Amino acid sequence: MIHAQAQIRPTGPPTGGFPPTGPPNAQTGDPDQLQEGEEGGRKKLIDDSTKMVFGPKTTLYFLEKDIKRNVSRTFEVDTLLNNFHYYEPVAKSGWMYQDLGNIGSAAKPIFYSAPQMIGTTSGFHVYDLYHASPDSMRYYDTKSPFTQMNAFFGGGNRNMLDLVFARNINPRWNVGFNFHTIRARKTLNPNARDDNLTEQTSYSVHTNYRSENGRYLLLGNLSRMKHLVNEQGGIISPDVDSTSLLFAYEDAKVWLRDSRVTDLRQDYHLYHEYELAKGWQIYHVFDKKKQDVTFIGDLSSSDSLFFNLFNPVRYNSEDSTYNKNNFSEWRNEIGFKGDFGLLYYNAFVKFRSGRMRSPTMETDNPFNELFVGGAVRGDLSEKWRFEAEGEYLIPGAFRIHGLFVSPFLEASYTKALYKPTSMQQVYFGNHHQWENSFSNIGLDQIKGVLKADFPSWSLRPNITLNRINNYVFFNEDQEATQSDGEAFMVIPGLTYSFNIRKKFFWESEIYYTLITGDGKDNFRIPELLFNSRIYYDSPMFNENLFLQIGLESRFRGDNFAESYNPAMQQFFLQNEFNVFAYPVIDFFVNLRINRTRVLVRMNHININMMNEPGYFVTPYFTGLRRTLDIGISWPLFD
Repeated sequence: MIHAQAQIRPTGPPTGGFPPTGPPNAQTGDPDQLQEGEEGGRKKLIDDSTKMVFGPKTTLYFLEKDIKRNVSRTFEVDTLLNNFHYYEPVAKSGWMYQDLGNIGSAAKPIFYSAPQMIGTTSGFHVYDLYHASPDSMRYYDTKSPFTQMNAFFGGGNRNMLDLVFARNINPRWNVGFNFHTIRARKTLNPNARDDNLTEQTSYSVHTNYRSENGRYLLLGNLSRMKHLVNEQGGIISPDVDSTSLLFAYEDAKVWLRDSRVTDLRQDYHLYHEYELAKGWQIYHVFDKKKQDVTFIGDLSSSDSLFFNLFNPVRYNSEDSTYNKNNFSEWRNEIGFKGDFGLLYYNAFVKFRSGRMRSPTMETDNPFNELFVGGAVRGDLSEKWRFEAEGEYLIPGAFRIHGLFVSPFLEASYTKALYKPTSMQQVYFGNHHQWENSFSNIGLDQIKGVLKADFPSWSLRPNITLNRINNYVFFNEDQEATQSDGEAFMVIPGLTYSFNIRKKFFWESEIYYTLITGDGKDNFRIPELLFNSRIYYDSPMFNENLFLQIGLESRFRGDNFAESYNPAMQQFFLQNEFNVFAYPVIDFFVNLRINRTRVLVRMNHININMMNEPGYFVTPYFTGLRRTLDIGISWPLFD
């Protein structure tokens, strides 16, 4: 198998990521001095007394997407320091999401993102960032029981807890579970210590099994997420209430007190394959998914002031808003795949059926979708490869994607025609209702990056070109609408990294966005986006302590960022509030003792040092004030 490091920096749009010229291997490997042997086709670790030494090298995991593509790759459990202080989901994305300034709040990608699903989706995606999709599950192969506990304590009681457990029942069968919670107190006007903005509890159970002769493989998981947000509606504008201050934080005046949204998701997933002959397998994928999205607002309380001003229409009830939407789907995919020399091939047929249901809809909004598709990949060498894949939704929707990778150039092309979401087509809420018959959305996307990587520096200029037509969005009236013009995006970027003697590092990424065409005003992307960090990274005390300490900054240019509608869980266009340009500077320390990692991060250390006393991430939602975050990751391998 191909062994790889577990931690890879998320590659946010458009091409993403600082160059891979990070700390030296001495800081990322297992601190124990171990020898390697072979037993049963799997590496083992022994000490001088020939006793098994359990650790990251004996606890490996793999991903379904690699199994499906016949890529023999496993990952060691993560013990890296690089980016460890990026513990919350928006930071893990490389700050490539617009949220409402707190963990678990509604979030959307800053850059246009090409969809992976060309068929019907629910349309309620603002909490996708906090949901682990079933096909991204980690499946383990462990020599000993493995437990990992991650606890993060953000300033202002913004807390997260992760628990992972996995063990092999026998060398061919592994079981495990994951448990995750978010308890994030409101950063705007909390009235008590436990007055939380977000409360999430999620868990998943997974298993993988391989037959004794190795010809049959099964991967399965089930997961559940309940994500509750006590909506606030943002800070009351001083134009409405002259006593309201934009940067009062815990003393801010907000619109909503008695409104909340719940996003409940349940997923059942199965992948299994059987090798009919050497180099030829058949496989089957089964999915059953359910998403319940509910918004409850009390219009007899002071919350009515918000809705009277921004959403005055009442379709279903004058006293309360109860918007409930249930989206469910079944999916079965059957295909064959195999390898012919250096060439991988795959062909499949897929059927999806589902519906959107709401108490206020007279009938369900069902769909039945049949797909055919396939893929091919050529591994010319370890550094040269090409990929091509495509699928066709009968009738009228499709996606083709091609990728070329070499040591010096990486380029891709995507062409797609995909369906609007179910919510964009039919919606019957208390404040908005519509029945649309939108055309499919068209996309042409080209990405390219030149790679110049050397031991002491790396330089990667890149570019993304998008052409989007028939785009569906939410306009200034907060209604789903379809553009009758095309939008053209040119997004050049540059990522670079420099280091001095593998101890002092400077890493940055910068993107410039130019949008033209009749549909350009339907996208609100900052013209300039810049992320950078400078840090020192070195082992200390005979490599008993690994330390990383530094400063990082992020910057987004002026733009009329989209506002947020809590009753519909959608971002929409606005032309009144300029989310002004502002650099945010954080200080961080990551350290590791043995295998235990600790983070300390001081957010927004430059508060009250600029022309403005703070910054906004979304209209009337401020970013964090100066707060101290700490966290610990403690893995156990026996």
